[in-house]
Amino acid sequence: MAQGTETPAGPPGDASPGVSGTDAYLHRRTLRRGSAGWLLLTGLGVAYVVSGDFSGWNIGLSKGGFGGLAVAMVLMGVMYACLVFALAELSAILPTAGGGYGFARRALGTWGGFLTGTAILIEYILAPTAIAIFIGDYVESLGLFGLTSGWPVYLACFVIFIGIHLWGVGEALRFSLVVTAIAVAALLIFAVGAFTEFDAGRLNDIPADASAFGSSSWLPFGLLGIWAAFPFGMWFFLGVEGVPLAAEEAKDPVRSMPRALAISLAVLVLLALVTFVSATGAQGADAIKEAGNPLVVALQGSGDPTALSRFVNYAGLAGLVASFFSLIFAGSRQLFALSRAGYLPRFLSLTNRRKSPYLGLLIPGAIGFALAAWSGNGGRMLNVAVFGATISYALMALSHLVLRRREPELPRPYRTPGGALTSSVAFVLACSALVATFLVDRDAAFIALGVYAVALAYFAFYSRHRLVAGAPEEEFAALAAAEAELARD
Repeated sequence: MAQGTETPAGPPGDASPGVSGTDAYLHRRTLRRGSAGWLLLTGLGVAYVVSGDFSGWNIGLSKGGFGGLAVAMVLMGVMYACLVFALAELSAILPTAGGGYGFARRALGTWGGFLTGTAILIEYILAPTAIAIFIGDYVESLGLFGLTSGWPVYLACFVIFIGIHLWGVGEALRFSLVVTAIAVAALLIFAVGAFTEFDAGRLNDIPADASAFGSSSWLPFGLLGIWAAFPFGMWFFLGVEGVPLAAEEAKDPVRSMPRALAISLAVLVLLALVTFVSATGAQGADAIKEAGNPLVVALQGSGDPTALSRFVNYAGLAGLVASFFSLIFAGSRQLFALSRAGYLPRFLSLTNRRKSPYLGLLIPGAIGFALAAWSGNGGRMLNVAVFGATISYALMALSHLVLRRREPELPRPYRTPGGALTSSVAFVLACSALVATFLVDRDAAFIALGVYAVALAYFAFYSRHRLVAGAPEEEFAALAAAEAELARD
């Protein structure tokens, strides 16, 4: 048995007839297998991200201008591409619900696994909180049912969409796929309409800051503006790395997971390019750089709403719903995996009759609603989520490098193109993006660090001594340690 782990007998009522010990514990902590094929997984990958095309990215224009955000978007796209290829290999090796945490647990030990899992959890609890606030803003701007942005809208979001998740993963992912398809279609229709108003001269209409080093019409805030725009370049791709969290519920994850990751990233790259260029060229970078609904502003400017701008406004709400819905799924699966292995309180990994981790859905939902109602600041919540994301990216890329070096003979049904070089690029860019978060919102970065410190104290003084040896991620690690010991002998 791995050091610092134990095999639980399970709480009273955990067992079923003929089931005892570790089997009894895991019996109440299983997911519905075979619920998602490559198409649903691809839809999940796009759904995580699609809201970022409708809002948020444009603030990067106020940090780096069109040229600065363009370079940042390309570099962050490279980072995500390299990371996705590395994750495709890792998810084929370790197809468990732990995703990035499971990979880091195998490569970096219990501390590395917890550091990674906690960073991912920060991202997937705070991002839905931010999106719930954005949904409230959209509902208010559209005048839907006379509602204003506030706690009743936030509560409705969490109650309705968590309820669908409790119904079952297959139903949840099919719902997500439909809403995502609507949002993607709307982005393509938007681009066609925006390109009819396109003027290349508007791309660089932000006045240059003469005091900034390297400033020009394309880089109005200088070379440092490129770095400051990194977090906003990420918004075109943020969340796609969560697809492996559905590995235990996937059909043939060894084949479907790499395929879904590659296709979803290709779709996101296409959407990022057409949305960024068409929106900026339609009304100008200066006009949309701080807009809450940049695509609508790109279509109508300061004039009256048009039929197309109204359509895009409603579609933006659909995109926000798709990302909110899918990120709830990701957060629940990450919490489920950490709890099942004992890193977090074990009761959080209990599943209902439909094999949904109900407490892993309800408790993060309650936290998200409370934060949304208390703060009302979606931008701050999203910046905290981005900080957690960049830490997890660096650790997941490092996990790929370590496993390639430490276990070169490990069976790899899918191999990352470029091998260690690919994950090295992801690691360097992720570290650069992490530092860039301090340039954008230092308070958000320190809030995330504070949450991280509390979680690490809990692990150091309590949960690391109570890990569950029978959990899949712990079993993988124990087998690897045993094989290494046999090889040394």
